[in-house]
Amino acid sequence: MHKGSCLCGDVTFIVSAPPEGASVCHCGQCRRQSGHLWASAYVSEEAIEVQGPVAWYEASAMARRGFCPRCGSFLFWKAHDENTMSFALGALDLPTGLKLEKHIFVADKGDYYDIADGVPQTD
Repeated sequence: MHKGSCLCGDVTFIVSAPPEGASVCHCGQCRRQSGHLWASAYVSEEAIEVQGPVAWYEASAMARRGFCPRCGSFLFWKAHDENTMSFALGALDLPTGLKLEKHIFVADKGDYYDIADGVPQTD
């Protein structure tokens, strides 16, 4: 089980299943919303319990992004046609015991950094 929260603590969540797909997203939307990149993993919707106010932003026709309306922490990503929800790895209490599996949308990454950790990358 993993516990997490936003910066101000108004939104908390508990993940009751083993997280899957730990990744770093370098897409333009994640860069703009987070200020750099977004590390996340996902579980089935039934395996994540969220408490507190979450504001949702319809980022595209395919997905929405959940954040704390008080402190602005970007916490969740949810595709409209999937029964899973991604959550921010940086919001989890330590230790997580998780390891990154991949970097995604690297073709859209910022030009001010390199990815040199040896983790697989996809465009």
